[in-house]
Amino acid sequence: MTDSSKGKGRRKLASAAVLAGALMLSVAPMASAAPTTSGGDIESITISEQKAESAVEYWTPERMKAAKNADSLVAGKSGSAAKVEAGKPAKVAGHKADAAAAKKAQTKGGKTRATQESPVSHIGKVFFTLGGSDYVCSGNSVVSANESTVSTAGHCLNEGPGSFATRWVFAPAYENGNAPYGTFAATELVAPTEWSNGGDITYDTGFAVVGTSGGSTLSDAVGASGVAFNQARGQYYTAYGYPAASPFNGQTLQSCKGYASDDPFGQTQSQGIPCNMTGGSSGGPWFLGSGSDGYQNSVNSFGYSSVRDTMFGPYWGSVIQQAYQTAQN
Repeated sequence: MTDSSKGKGRRKLASAAVLAGALMLSVAPMASAAPTTSGGDIESITISEQKAESAVEYWTPERMKAAKNADSLVAGKSGSAAKVEAGKPAKVAGHKADAAAAKKAQTKGGKTRATQESPVSHIGKVFFTLGGSDYVCSGNSVVSANESTVSTAGHCLNEGPGSFATRWVFAPAYENGNAPYGTFAATELVAPTEWSNGGDITYDTGFAVVGTSGGSTLSDAVGASGVAFNQARGQYYTAYGYPAASPFNGQTLQSCKGYASDDPFGQTQSQGIPCNMTGGSSGGPWFLGSGSDGYQNSVNSFGYSSVRDTMFGPYWGSVIQQAYQTAQN
């Protein structure tokens, strides 16, 4: 890739590779219904049951292994320096996995440097097709009324601006080619229009509603994290993801932790934490505090080549809260 200057720094995805100056993707024909908007701020697309089933069949272990990390999908993106709209602080408690449902769904038994972790049931890999290419990101099961909602980065489900992804599936607790809970295919994809229409990386978050696996809903099978919006800035976070670009291989879950700080160039309203995770970790969850049991409050989004070993994630304000509400109901 070639360097692309953005003000005082160069943006890259999750400290992976310097991004190209412009996003160059061919647009695949839409395989689902036309996108719809909700309240002018949220865009979503519904995916048929037939296409969801086809997505599960499509993602063989070989295709999963060959999928590219999504660093190119944020090439040339810019952010808004305007203050993110924030409403009343809100938290929604998580949901523990149901032991019987989890068994039914199973198909098989503040450091800068990322730490390898054992699989976490509700965190997993995301696989999708966009612009005719297969990609991989990370995601997390979040508490929802439909018991079937996954959080990820906006660029892991929509070109921003442009088409929504196809063949989108979530593989919780993935490790070394094994997806013990199977894959959950998307039936709906949701993103703020600031991302889907404007490509504003400040709002780089999306949500997927998924179907069942083995007859179990996602949250019953693997649990679901609580979510928090409109929280104070500068908090201590633990971030998780599946970095696939060197020196990682995308086969194991990694984590980073540390206090968040503002974008040093003022180009976005995103916050950064010490972390050297690379492409493939995009969309992985940020939890308030230590460990994976807290409230999710952001996702892995991008990094600057001139800011060493720092991962940036969007501030979850009122707009992203609205996207979540649209998906989870």
